Amino acid sequence: VQLQASGGGLVQPGGSLKLSCAASGFTLGHYQIGWFRQAPGKEREWVSCINSSDGSRRYADSVKGRFAVSRVNAKNTVYLQMNSLKPEDTAVYYCAASEGFCSGTYRYADQYGMDYWGKGTQVTVSS
Repeated sequence: VQLQASGGGLVQPGGSLKLSCAASGFTLGHYQIGWFRQAPGKEREWVSCINSSDGSRRYADSVKGRFAVSRVNAKNTVYLQMNSLKPEDTAVYYCAASEGFCSGTYRYADQYGMDYWGKGTQVTVSS
């Protein structure tokens, strides 16, 4: 079982990036997939999730209206489209999978009890 986040990079404020979370060894469509991020010196925080049971999506207030999570089951991949990026979005971004349902009510990653984690991808927003 393996998850891999990719697509990070350096972007100017106001720019966009699209992150991918690819799975191997299991079917992503059977799991709730969460996106998390961790800035230097800060706790890993929850960003967004997409549920497998009903396809519902949740977003942290800090990214609502700017980020969009989606799933392409045929590619066994979940995406995070990030628009109108701000310097405070700078962090290492991780994707994770869980058999549970994501309500999006908690702030920090360790409150979500994710089953599988991928390696992160660095996103830097700077002029």
